[in-house]
Amino acid sequence: MNGTTLPSLAAPVNLADLRAAARRQLDPAHDDFFAGGAGDERTVRDNEAAFDAYRVLPRVLRGVGARDLRVELFGETVSMPVLVSPTAFHRLAHPDGEAGCARAIAAAGTIMVVSMAATTPVETIAAAAANVTPRPAPASGPPRPPKLWFQLYPQPDLAFTESVIRRAEAAGCGALVVTVDSPVFGRRERDLRHGFLDLPDGLCCENMRDPVTGEIRAITMDAALDWRRIDWLRETTRLPLVLKGVLHPADAALAVEHGVDAVLVSNHGGRQLDGVPASVDALPAVVDAVAGRLPVLLDGGVRRGTDVLTALALGAVAVGVGRPVLWGLAAGGELGVRQVLELLRADLDRAMALAGADSPAAITPDLVTPAVGGRAWPVGVRR
Repeated sequence: MNGTTLPSLAAPVNLADLRAAARRQLDPAHDDFFAGGAGDERTVRDNEAAFDAYRVLPRVLRGVGARDLRVELFGETVSMPVLVSPTAFHRLAHPDGEAGCARAIAAAGTIMVVSMAATTPVETIAAAAANVTPRPAPASGPPRPPKLWFQLYPQPDLAFTESVIRRAEAAGCGALVVTVDSPVFGRRERDLRHGFLDLPDGLCCENMRDPVTGEIRAITMDAALDWRRIDWLRETTRLPLVLKGVLHPADAALAVEHGVDAVLVSNHGGRQLDGVPASVDALPAVVDAVAGRLPVLLDGGVRRGTDVLTALALGAVAVGVGRPVLWGLAAGGELGVRQVLELLRADLDRAMALAGADSPAAITPDLVTPAVGGRAWPVGVRR
């Protein structure tokens, strides 16, 4: 083991414990906002359930010794292949908000993708992360907080979009995560039932502040968004571009052609189009389509170390978690977020040891096999 010691918050044993604690703390409307998805929420359920279609097929007598969970992304070494995907409105969950999350994530030595819909300005989030001593991630040299990444909904107003990008660059963000699965808002029926249509007084989307007037703009989903906008982004910033929301392998291949630096296989947590595939089910075809030409990431439904292991065996370089971080934040603020990440770290470390892998690079495709009816298929058989 890596010697991880969890701080005590009613001694959560797994992420489900923190989910239960969050439910007790949150206003029901806010709990449903974080938990809910589009339509009948089939995809929300499938994201988690799909991992049960795979089984770990461990190797033995591998002499794994101490495991090294570190991975490199865009020149930054992070302490484990688990990032924090963008989620909106953290201060609905806890007063610590995005700044508390940033401190916890920096302390864990991994990357936070700051949401465009954050209730804390990106500059404040960056300052919070910068004041934390992280877990030692680099092989040599002093430890340093990994850079934040910034999630962008490209806006029809190109000048405003560029101003947001410049803010992210100035704050030290190390990549731009472009959400491409949202030409319109998904229809989230839980929110409609609660009448939850806007933030309460005192909270706003701080990264949508107009640089001239100081007013907060509404996020506009752009149904005209196409590959030309990706080309414009490529010309507008030197930051690595990650396309978030890719499910179709043809789109993954186009991303390579348009000079994108990574794709993130994601269905927006099931919050946009209900009935699309679970992220992990879409992953293998996307990996095949990019054929090693750029990194493939995944988010959606990751709750266990074995989920991380499965995703990496299927070709992901790293995974993102979203809702679990909100559960930890709601349950215990910054401390709760730290617990989420350390629970996942310890669970992945143990799963790797038991599967015979001493590093993420050693998590090879033969370590997972499909399962039907709870029984694993023969080795080498794939759906």
